[in-house]
Amino acid sequence: MRKYELKARAESQRETRDRIAQATAELHQEKGVARTTVAEIARRAGVTRPTVYNHFADLSELLPACAAHYERLHPVPDFGSVLAQEDAGERVHGVLARLYGWYRETEPMYGKLFSDRASVPELDRFLEQNVDRMLDGLGLELAAGFAVRGRRADRLRGLIRLALDFWTWQRLAREGLDDEAAADVMGAAVATSA
Repeated sequence: MRKYELKARAESQRETRDRIAQATAELHQEKGVARTTVAEIARRAGVTRPTVYNHFADLSELLPACAAHYERLHPVPDFGSVLAQEDAGERVHGVLARLYGWYRETEPMYGKLFSDRASVPELDRFLEQNVDRMLDGLGLELAAGFAVRGRRADRLRGLIRLALDFWTWQRLAREGLDDEAAADVMGAAVATSA
């Protein structure tokens, strides 16, 4: 009997953690991290504030759970097949087209996250360790496909990183470009500078 009770308790705790992570993700998408309070998270999750703190001592513990919940619903694109293409310019265009489509899908969340990062140190660290690291890795992989060295390589890496940036996509989208056209523009800029 005791084993069953422990298992039921663990399942209940997991469900509570999941509700808190879901509530947090919803609020971060609606209001941003900087404007979301623990009281609002607790209310939305149907728990008390102390329960939130019992499961997540602080924001640095809550952000990974929130992100995991959100990414199950909005997974990062798989770039494998695009990165396997022979032509470096086609690789850049393919990565940008997939990334820009994902940015469009996740704009309500990531627009707020990237805006809040300057005022929320825990969020800045989290984005640095996750999203920035992913984009830096993609940038290095894309730049490696071009046969340039020295200062040209440095400029090319900078341009690729600019092309991968959320704010670049958002600016192009606000100018009326769809994701494919935005990928064409930035892909051509990268290919021309190589």
